[in-house]
Amino acid sequence: MGTPSLFALNPNALLSAFGFWRGPDPTVPTPVDRWQDASVDVVIHADRHQHSIAYCLAALQRQTLRPRQVLLIDDGGAGRDHTVQIAREFSRANAMPLVVVERMWSIGRAPTLKRQARELDGDVLFALDGETVLESPDYIERCVHELYQGAGIASATGTVWPMRASDRRAWAAMPEFRRWVGADGYRDPLLQEDPVHRLLWWAGNAYRETVAGFQQRFLNRGLMALLGGVAHPPGCAVAYRRRYLKDVFDRYEPVFGDDLTGLPDLFIGFALNNVGYRNVQLAEVQVRAVYGDVLQVPAHARHDTLAFLQACHDFDSLMRTPLRWPRQWWERWRRRGQRHSPDWRELRRVAEAYRQPFGERLTRQHGRPIGWALFFAAVEKVVFPIGLLSLVALGQWQWLAAVVAAECVAAWGVLLAVTPRGRWAMLGKAVLFTPMRYALMMQELGTVLGFLLKRSLRTQRRLRR
Repeated sequence: MGTPSLFALNPNALLSAFGFWRGPDPTVPTPVDRWQDASVDVVIHADRHQHSIAYCLAALQRQTLRPRQVLLIDDGGAGRDHTVQIAREFSRANAMPLVVVERMWSIGRAPTLKRQARELDGDVLFALDGETVLESPDYIERCVHELYQGAGIASATGTVWPMRASDRRAWAAMPEFRRWVGADGYRDPLLQEDPVHRLLWWAGNAYRETVAGFQQRFLNRGLMALLGGVAHPPGCAVAYRRRYLKDVFDRYEPVFGDDLTGLPDLFIGFALNNVGYRNVQLAEVQVRAVYGDVLQVPAHARHDTLAFLQACHDFDSLMRTPLRWPRQWWERWRRRGQRHSPDWRELRRVAEAYRQPFGERLTRQHGRPIGWALFFAAVEKVVFPIGLLSLVALGQWQWLAAVVAAECVAAWGVLLAVTPRGRWAMLGKAVLFTPMRYALMMQELGTVLGFLLKRSLRTQRRLRR
């Protein structure tokens, strides 16, 4: 789920609220290409997903838009399991065309996407994880439809939620799943754990649901309305314009190789934003993905934060967008009253909401609208934890209590407002895991400081050489 905001009273929340109030761009798109004519290739990256691959394929079989071909890339390497065997059995039971590629050595998600973006010739590359289930039957159709609403849209995805035990039980009753199982009963290994493991898994999912609810149903939706996109797509189930994805790898492989931070989809999202493309997230379709238990949350959060900081460093032109605003405002003020040429949007025969001029050079000169959200997301990880620690150091307990109370009320109120079903259950989870959210906020501060210190030491060594 990337790097969600953990402090509710942050600048991006104000931007999102303004986006909700103002509403989306009213421009009616007139796309050049028909999305119905797009050829879609599904690439499933599997790395020891034997317990979930049948669910993934069953949900894929129920999609309203059938892909041209489905490729399963077994990237387990020497530690591979029975993922391929189960996938082939499922495909035979359901007469599902499936192309399987088995690798003797694991190369990772980023090189897999790079190879398929170059080797395939389809219009859309739909990247899917082997432990992800498309809960909405029209997930691929909606993503592809949105992808073709404008030339500036490079990726489209739905909302991502943790996979619960109840979801797996319901999906095991699907006809496609039952055809694979046959007359034999199916005992899901993930549901056969002891009560302690099941409780830890529930706790991890419950915490992620509260954070994802605030991030995806409030922040991302508001930023979509205001800026036309999000920073990066969650990497579980993403529809990419294959040509745009190929261009990203062609551009950055000579510089970074296959080391695209710890989250390749985050790097790809930043790279697309850097040339003026947009990453779109749809609120009406959703997907479920397997995540670890609550004990793994701190390690995953640190990993995601480091990947975010590295991407911010690699694409500093995006991060400097707010710093260029005063100069741009001054230039516009100086040119006031002068005769301007017609707006470029009025000269275009093809209308597209949130259209931006393409090119990395323009990003270095003027920045991008999404750069405001990225800048505030980075600032949030430092300013607010330091502010709370400062109140503790100064002994300002009343002010500390007031700030924490206001932040909690805002976070809980937003969750109640944006949760369509099960609001009180969501509120209970948010209250229960508030201490954990604050603890991870402090961990993020330590991660940021450690990253800055490491970068500083590395720069000093380079200067000495």
